[in-house]
Amino acid sequence: MSARFEPAIGRYLHLDLLGKPHRLYVEEAGSGIPLLCLHTAGSDGRQYRGLLNDARVTKNYRVIVFDMPWHGKSSPPAGWENEEYRLTSRDYVRMILEVSAALELDKPVVMGCSIGGRIVLHLAHEHPEKFRAIIGLESSPKVDPYYDVSWLHRPDVHGGEVSAGIVSGLVAPTAPDEGRWETLWHYMQSGPGVFKGDLHFYMIDGDISGKLDEIDARRCPLYLLTGEYDYSCTTEGTLEVARRTGAKAVIMKDLGHFPMSENPEKFIGYLLPVLEEIRSGRQASAA
Repeated sequence: MSARFEPAIGRYLHLDLLGKPHRLYVEEAGSGIPLLCLHTAGSDGRQYRGLLNDARVTKNYRVIVFDMPWHGKSSPPAGWENEEYRLTSRDYVRMILEVSAALELDKPVVMGCSIGGRIVLHLAHEHPEKFRAIIGLESSPKVDPYYDVSWLHRPDVHGGEVSAGIVSGLVAPTAPDEGRWETLWHYMQSGPGVFKGDLHFYMIDGDISGKLDEIDARRCPLYLLTGEYDYSCTTEGTLEVARRTGAKAVIMKDLGHFPMSENPEKFIGYLLPVLEEIRSGRQASAA
């Protein structure tokens, strides 16, 4: 095997975020329309390496992925040891807008998965004018707690391994082993209590079911892509979002909750028509 570098470039961005100095790790590749990607709870931007390395995507899009504070290569803010990490809707929206502004992105396309797929609905509701288009992966308006999250952060268990065990069933049974285990490895490396803190948004604070009817996909094109094997953000939940907002929804065969990392090639096959539609300026139509 010949040694080679991937085209993605990683750098650290210093900025004030949520009123505190932060140092965020950011990777990007390609040129053209900015495509800002948001990772899932308890994981990090490595989930998008398939997109960063796909010339079909990067020839027209500048793919940008950042690790949220506390995640991946982004450290928590100074003094983190004196607080409990809990992600809220307000801070999550503010974080995305502040990162986008710091990177001087001009009406980017924003795409998020799971918690990212939920927060993009908040962006569609509160700030549609700031984005060229919005793509929700595994988007649902709410998720009722279906397991005891206290097991994710306690001294007598390895939180990363428990987290990976919990999400393992959300990977499609048809996913290649390499994609499945790389996805789970990201969870095994999650910081103490980080997945649990993200789930505060996912299961409690981020419920947007009561505001769906106020989202109008005509103000900002909204696309929803959901794997058929996702039992957390269900296909029924996604179709409900589409029905009430006018978004265009596609149910992706042979994919689960982590489409971009569990099977990048299959996922990109679904994503490319959406990106082309956005690039050409054709408006999303209702499902």
